[in-house]
Parts: sequence; C-alpha cells; structure tokens
Amino acid sequence: MLKKLLAVSISIICMASPALVNAEGDAQAGKQLASSCAGCHGETGNSIVPSFPKLAGQHTSYLNKQLLAFKNGTRQAPMMAPLAMGLNDKNRADLAKFYASQTISANPMPTLKAEDHNSSDEAGSHSDNKNKEAELKALLSFGGDLYRNGDLEREVSACVACHGPFGEGNKPAGFPMLKGQHADYLIQTLTDFKTNTRTKVADNMMHMIATKMTEKEIRAVSYYISVMK
Repeated sequence: MLKKLLAVSISIICMASPALVNAEGDAQAGKQLASSCAGCHGETGNSIVPSFPKLAGQHTSYLNKQLLAFKNGTRQAPMMAPLAMGLNDKNRADLAKFYASQTISANPMPTLKAEDHNSSDEAGSHSDNKNKEAELKALLSFGGDLYRNGDLEREVSACVACHGPFGEGNKPAGFPMLKGQHADYLIQTLTDFKTNTRTKVADNMMHMIATKMTEKEIRAVSYYISVMK
C-alpha cells in the first residue's frame, strides 16, 4: 500500500496541471508539411532509426507544445530548433494533427547490450541464449515494477501516474503517450532529463524524477515501455 503513495501524489500534481488548448489542425495539410520530416521520423511518424522518436499516435497537445518549445528555445534541440522556427501556429497544429492520426508501430523485443548483463556473470556477453532470455525477462520485470509502482524509498515516482497504465499518456494534461517508443530514444531522453540537458528549468518534473534514477533503472523502464502495446 505504501508503495502506491508516491504514484498517488504525483498523479495529483498531474491532475492539477492546466490543460493545453490548441487550435484543431488539418491532417491533410500536416501530411504535406511532414514530407520534410520523413527523413528522420518516417513517412507515417514511425522512425526507423531508434535514436529518432516515433511521432505516430502522439497527442496533438503534446506535439504542439514540443514544436513551440523547439522554436522558443525552452527545449534544447539544435537539430529541431531551425526547423521549428519556420512554423506558425497553424503549421504546428496541422503537423500535430497528422502525426496524431497515424498508428504507432510495434517494436521487437529489445536486445540486451553489454551494460545490461549481470556483472556477476563470468560469461558476460557470451552467455547462452537461455541466460540472455532470463536476464531480459528480469530486466523487463524490473522496469515494469518501476513503471507501475516507482520506488518510494528513493523517491522515484511511478510513470503510471502521468503516462497511464498502458503508456497512453494524458491528452488533456499534455502528457505524452510512451507505449511503443524506441528504447534508445527513451534512454537518451531520461538521461537528458537527468543531466538537465533537455531543459534548463531546475524544477522540471521529469528532471526531478530522472535525477534520482540509476542507469539500470533508466534502461529497464525504457525497455519495458518500448514493448508496451
């Protein structure tokens, strides 16, 4: 029961956040604009390169907010800033509508990297398939527990409070959908929040959460989210 308290408290904060009101966009107009984004994010918002985020199915309020943040510099992204500078309010709404209307693709099960292996495993990266499957299962289980329950002792909030039980996010509050996102992108995003690279706002909620997470926790929860459907 106590383990749920942190999730409840952060959920109250999320509920208190003001809803983002955006003009309704035109998906067809957004599709035309998105042609210049396809190189990184794919024609339907499902990027092939795991370091580039999938945009398909994302909430319009969140996408609009991020494009504006790229434009005004409150989100640090040298690649996106010059592109966002040329977008007006209607362009942002149209792009958001197009990507929100697409369906996010499913990811394959993640492949463990050298840093994911147990240090006590003498075989290391040469462990047999059975051991690798057991390690992956344990890591996904750990990530799932962290997503649902957080870590009360270390004050790591549960992801479920703002991003929903199925990673669907919270559209009225502007909290993003996470399910099906690339694990590599999620790992980099949480790391950027942890190091305050993504935003310079010290009291940013995600920064305050990620700064308390270990590298293992970041990787575990990212792998778990990447295979959520």
